[in-house]
Amino acid sequence: MAQRKTARRQPVKKCLDCKGTGEITESVRVGRARKGRETADRQTALCLTCFGSGQVPID
Repeated sequence: MAQRKTARRQPVKKCLDCKGTGEITESVRVGRARKGRETADRQTALCLTCFGSGQVPID
């Protein structure tokens, strides 16, 4: 009988940019694209390092 190969899980760790939450906060900019000024308001955004999973595969 042939042996089946099982897929190994890659070891993962918490994302350093979002600290494992999957979201980051960014400041809101108003005005023109180049000369836009930052306001005191903040908004949440998806973490682009881990794409919202909160985990980064270890290579």
